Amino acid sequence: MAAGSPPYMRINGEMIKLNYRNVSAETCRSLILEILNDTQREHFEQNWDLDLSYELKAVGRFRTNVFMQRNGIGATFRLIPEGIKTIKDLDLPEQLIDLIDVSEGLILLTGPTGAGKTTTLAALIHSINVAQQKHIITIEDPIEFVHENHKCLINQREVAGHTKSFSGALRAALREDPDIILVGEMRDLETISLAITAAETGHLVFATLHTNSAVKTVDRIIDVFPEAQQAQIRVMLAESLRGVVAQALLPRADHNGRVPVLEILVNVPAVANLIREGKTHQISSMMQTGRSHGMATFETSIHDLVQKGLISKEDGGSFLRRRSAGKQLAGGGNQGVRVTNSMTVN
Repeated sequence: MAAGSPPYMRINGEMIKLNYRNVSAETCRSLILEILNDTQREHFEQNWDLDLSYELKAVGRFRTNVFMQRNGIGATFRLIPEGIKTIKDLDLPEQLIDLIDVSEGLILLTGPTGAGKTTTLAALIHSINVAQQKHIITIEDPIEFVHENHKCLINQREVAGHTKSFSGALRAALREDPDIILVGEMRDLETISLAITAAETGHLVFATLHTNSAVKTVDRIIDVFPEAQQAQIRVMLAESLRGVVAQALLPRADHNGRVPVLEILVNVPAVANLIREGKTHQISSMMQTGRSHGMATFETSIHDLVQKGLISKEDGGSFLRRRSAGKQLAGGGNQGVRVTNSMTVN
């Protein structure tokens, strides 16, 4: 919703304009400020941007961003359903269960905004919550899915509401006796460094990044650090990383929603050795032959989803062609040509 425009809704990835009049700046401001408390209103007036969660009973929670634009105030509301879907409900691959069945290490979920990372992460935490007896601390901005205690004790903390920053909450979490720590987003060097340290010191750490492939995720983490520290970070990451899950969403074949397509990197000893030696460009080849270890490329995942009838061959091929074009623009050579051709023989 934004001043000077009718409201829009995003349904299954598509923007739909509602049959409604333009919302005036005064009406828009009144409606949006009505849901803010005094602290949130003061923060918005000082910074002109605000993230928050808003709950509407019997409907669900909304992840909300309030912002200023040329016609006045605007806001986006992303619906977070009240119930948490399971790994099976989301049509996620079963090898994720094996990936998270560890007591320590770093597991990263990556993908662009709106790719379903939070929903997948909630399913993974829920899977642990109903099966194991652990202490889980989540650090989120804002809290989206609300986890009830089943076998686990779960403490959920919200940046700005319960803690000043991701890094501060993560530093404190190391003294709060957790078994598992969820970091909503690794935004800066300090948070990334603390997450790796937590994984090295016997905790299982889940975190998200805005990268679109497993290999890019490894490179992004290393590149955040000053060059003089990168050799040390490669060693630490090689030891602490358990896996990377890159995710995107594609339309279901029956046009009833979307289905996640995943790329999964498992940090087996051979992968750890490539990370340690700075040869991350070779990881993609290892993923193509690592299915027995639970690995999957986007190409193999799409092939499986097409075979199951969950997505159409056309949508799968279009996704791979877009990725291929992106790789070539980024200097990926003609690797994408082989990827695209792999869809034509299915």
